[in-house]
Amino acid sequence: MKNNIYVDIHVLQNVPPSCINRDDTGSPKTAKYGGVVRARVSSQAWKHEMRKMFRELRSEEEVGIRTKKVPQMIADAVKEMDNGIEDEKAMKLALNALGNAGIKTDKEGLSPVLIFFSAAQAKAVAHLAIRESKDKKEYQNALKTAPSMDMALFGRMVAADPSLNFDAAAQVAHAISTHAVHNEYDYFTAVDDLAQDEEAGAGHLGTVEFNSATLYRYATVNIVELQKNLGAQAGEAVKCFAEAFMKAMPTGKQNTFANRTLPDFVYIVLRTDQPVNLAGAFEKPVSGVNGYLEESETRFREYAGTIYRKFACAPEKVWEFGEMDILQILEGVKSAVEEKMSESRGE
Repeated sequence: MKNNIYVDIHVLQNVPPSCINRDDTGSPKTAKYGGVVRARVSSQAWKHEMRKMFRELRSEEEVGIRTKKVPQMIADAVKEMDNGIEDEKAMKLALNALGNAGIKTDKEGLSPVLIFFSAAQAKAVAHLAIRESKDKKEYQNALKTAPSMDMALFGRMVAADPSLNFDAAAQVAHAISTHAVHNEYDYFTAVDDLAQDEEAGAGHLGTVEFNSATLYRYATVNIVELQKNLGAQAGEAVKCFAEAFMKAMPTGKQNTFANRTLPDFVYIVLRTDQPVNLAGAFEKPVSGVNGYLEESETRFREYAGTIYRKFACAPEKVWEFGEMDILQILEGVKSAVEEKMSESRGE
């Protein structure tokens, strides 16, 4: 396979008044860029929702679980393989298996940190547990093979044993507004439904900080790294990642604001040089004289064309909203990735 094959996803998404990602004070996250304050949504917040959406798009066998309750997960797999085994015995086997694998647990049967497991890996460890294997290499091999789609995309880190790590094939940027923002406050009251007429005043007073923004969102997938861990499934994984990136959205304060939206502009490219984040299109904040979205799209296209011309780095393929809908775009991306993988194998 060629050393450099990337799928870059660029999105412009209008979000009405909302507080989808808060900082430690409860305020919507922000960042200073181009000399002005922008709305910001962290990559962690968006990736969390993407991973949740993977469970809707793929089967349980294809999606990983990130948890501290690893022993229970292994014990459940042990019981699936041996219906007659008691809960206590299954847990003991699971704890012994994890110990043999070099993964520590505390007195409550929890791992000290979150660990990403695929269903196939849990079953492989459970199989060794039932055999009461004590071979650390067997356990390590079980934990190094058959990663789930989301594990291959988002990576796994096991500090206790770096050999069990998976390098993430995908990178997700923090979303930022294409324009300056100023957070606002919603002053609200709650009325006591059983209050008497003579009981003046509200039962509760409060404020919620919010903003509204047109966000630029960017992500990239390293196809070479993805193919290394998933093989022929890489094309399907990219399709799933792109769909989740477009449809998923952090849910902070959504009951208060009902702010769920879908992207207004999608631009996906296949590159064979390097990933290219095009946030520079908005280093000078969009003015918003007639709204932000149309000017943001114009800015994006102009900047992309300038960068491509200056560095002679136009992408090999481009998909965007217009004559193509999301299903056509996703299938096009999948087919192009699979074609590239076939070329690399000389097929």
